[in-house]
Amino acid sequence: MYQAAITGTGVFTPKQTITNAELVEAFNAYADLYNAENAEAIEAGKIAPKPHSSEEFIVKASGIEQRYVMDKSGILDPNIMHPLLRQRSDEEPSLMAEMAVDAAQKALAQAGKTAADVDLVICAASNLERAYPAVAIEIQDLLEIKGFAFDMNVACSSATFGIQAAADMIRSGSICSALVVNPEICSAHLEWRDRDCHFIFGDVATATLVERAEDASGPCFDIISTRCATDYSNNIRNNNGFLRRSRPDGLADRRDMQFMQNGRKVFKEVLPMVAEHIGNHMADNDVQSSDLKRVWLHQANKSMNDFIGRKVLGREPEPGEQPNILQDYANTSSAGSIIAFAKHSSDLEDGDTGLICSFGAGYSVGSVIVRKRG
Repeated sequence: MYQAAITGTGVFTPKQTITNAELVEAFNAYADLYNAENAEAIEAGKIAPKPHSSEEFIVKASGIEQRYVMDKSGILDPNIMHPLLRQRSDEEPSLMAEMAVDAAQKALAQAGKTAADVDLVICAASNLERAYPAVAIEIQDLLEIKGFAFDMNVACSSATFGIQAAADMIRSGSICSALVVNPEICSAHLEWRDRDCHFIFGDVATATLVERAEDASGPCFDIISTRCATDYSNNIRNNNGFLRRSRPDGLADRRDMQFMQNGRKVFKEVLPMVAEHIGNHMADNDVQSSDLKRVWLHQANKSMNDFIGRKVLGREPEPGEQPNILQDYANTSSAGSIIAFAKHSSDLEDGDTGLICSFGAGYSVGSVIVRKRG
């Protein structure tokens, strides 16, 4: 059995940002248009008027202050309210692959490695740009990597599930190294016309290089243990899919074709599941709360992270112990915990222990216990 280690990470960040102020202005303009167009039905009590959003509401509900997106023009147009992404030809790199390649190259550079050192590419994300051929194989081709590649989707937990799959293959000896990439174009499956969730998501891509520890060329994080769990729930859901056109109203502009969640139930049900999962994972590996120098959590909601941080550490986290990046990036689905890890891990010292955890739709939760070496 070989020891697996994280030797490099990379983050691709889009150039465009949307502040809460911009988002609120666009949403409220859309709400006013909707209410004007449906004035008679609203007056008759047949439908409810669209309420306004506010910056105060967004920050209080989520802790988010801005988000990066691939296109802001369509999102901020009250008559469109979704990103406008150019149709690419089949001869061009897909947008998702292009984002992932950028993050992967950064991860390789940080690890001091090249494409020739990689055996496997896993594209793990909450949505894939197409059904086939696998986006992972396209990324593999663009990077000129030998070996093999495949896609996987476990929604917001995709990154940690991908790391476990890569680490298991390294431990068994079937591969020496893997790139786990998480290109997330969340703006394309968010319903920007829904006040309860229009502020949640942003776009990003992350990459994690996992190798045999003996092949690390510099400081790295040994993967001490990984653990994944799932428990079926409909409370976070997107009903879009390839069977859509086969159904009577399949092409209608239905609300369930975009991101949907029952926020209160998610908060109530996911938090105990995650806290118990992490607690058991730590206990089975003789890791005490006092051993953890850093906890890198899925970046969905500041209140959720603060709750989990208190449960895991047994106290209020000190500044920097449980870093949040969602104020700048918003929720980026599977990529969130990896952004936090990439941006807030270099200061740890040899022997320091930390925990990466992601959780979300499924329900799903994945945790990775790591220890700094070098």
